[in-house]
Formats: sequence, C-alpha cells, structure tokens
Amino acid sequence: MLRDVNEKDWKLFRSKLPGWQEAYMEKVIEEYKILLDRGEPASGKFWALDERIRRDKRNPGVLLRDVRRTNLETHLLQLLRYEVIRPDDLNGFSQELRERIMWILENV
Repeated sequence: MLRDVNEKDWKLFRSKLPGWQEAYMEKVIEEYKILLDRGEPASGKFWALDERIRRDKRNPGVLLRDVRRTNLETHLLQLLRYEVIRPDDLNGFSQELRERIMWILENV
C-alpha cells in the first residue's frame, strides 16, 4: 500500500466520502422499502429487516472505520469491492493511485 499519499488525493477522498456513503445509504433504503413491501407477515419483514440492517452497518458504504491517510488505498478498495463506488468515481485522483487500485482489483 502507498504510505506517502499525496495531499490532493487525501483531500479529495475526504471530500467525496460523505457523498459516496450518503448515496449508498439511499440505495440501501430503497432496498429496505422493497423488503418491507413484500407480502409476508409483519414479523417476517421485521426480522429480515433487522438482519439486513445489522449486516449493512458493517459495510463501508455506511461506516468506514479507522479513516486515516495511510489507509487510503484500503478504503478505496473496500468501497469498490462493496460496490459503494465504481472505478469512474476514482476520476480526479492521481494517476498513480488509480493505476495501483485498479492493478490490485485485477490481480489480487
């Protein structure tokens, strides 16, 4: 992982992260609505929703733990792997960082 993250990439990440997470949570809430509209007893919907929320709370699209500059690559990889963001969302970051992230996704 990169240890020397440039200031521009770090600032860009910090500015984009809240929007990425908000958009992801909007998507998840739409999925909750579908779950709640299913034609099954209330208890089934309740427990299915409870399980889903428990799982989603650990998703980086909802909560990204230990946000530090030295973890920037890891954060971006998590967001990509959980489909919180797409590769196009890396536009604006340095070429070096984008290439490294895409290499890791394709080779690891």
